[in-house]
Amino acid sequence: MRKYLVVVDRNRSSKGTRFANFIIDRFIITLIFFAAGFISSLLYELANIDIFVNIIRKLSQVNRITDILITSLVYFIFTFCIEFLTKGRSIGKYITGTKVICIDGTEPTMKDYFIRNISRIVPFDALSFLGENGWHDSWSETRVVNLKKYIAETQAKSEIDDLGAKEIA
Repeated sequence: MRKYLVVVDRNRSSKGTRFANFIIDRFIITLIFFAAGFISSLLYELANIDIFVNIIRKLSQVNRITDILITSLVYFIFTFCIEFLTKGRSIGKYITGTKVICIDGTEPTMKDYFIRNISRIVPFDALSFLGENGWHDSWSETRVVNLKKYIAETQAKSEIDDLGAKEIA
């Protein structure tokens, strides 16, 4: 169990911003699916490479449950990789100026990002952030914060803590 910092709580992202992150990230993943289809068609038409078109045809014929599982898996891989590689920032978070951090103010580990993103597969998790915290936030002990406000407050606190400290030249 991590120690909960008040500075993290004070700088949490608003529900509207969280919703914007969700919409932007879902839009991006939809674009990725469309781009995959477009590139597959382009490769088929220009170079007669049909392997990708055949895969997409097979995927278009799966039942609803399989479709949901495949889409959820792709979404999990996308959000996990993007948050892990960018240290807590998806494309939506870059646009809205937010970032994922742990409740103790540290950077999440690979395990934290994994828990956070695998939790998104739970039905209705996408709407759980409308409560106090999203399930994927609670289960991974992470929060989404307004990055500028968080940095400003932690920097101000650090400067106050440094007052009166001896500087050695």
